[in-house]
Amino acid sequence: MTDDAQARRRDPAAEGYPDDEYVEPVSAAEAARAGLRQLVELTGREPSVTTSLEATEDGWLVGVEVVEARRIPTSIDLLGLYEVELDIEGSLLGYRRVRRYQRGKGEVG
Repeated sequence: MTDDAQARRRDPAAEGYPDDEYVEPVSAAEAARAGLRQLVELTGREPSVTTSLEATEDGWLVGVEVVEARRIPTSIDLLGLYEVELDIEGSLLGYRRVRRYQRGKGEVG
């Protein structure tokens, strides 16, 4: 997103941005919470952690790790890493599973 576009989104009085089109963007923390909450609601999976957060031109891309299957011991639980795409208001645009792995065999680094 260009600095110009960011300024227009933050300032409804910015030149060239009609008042009726201004949308208050969610903060990074709100986007992270919204991504986690909405993924859990849709999949019914147990959340583990938010792994990443990235501002995009249209909103936010949130990385969320969830427990897909409990195992004994828990060090071999099956986890899924999802990307959740949100618009600037924090509404869900889509999600996808990026990878699936055992807790004890995740990436290092």
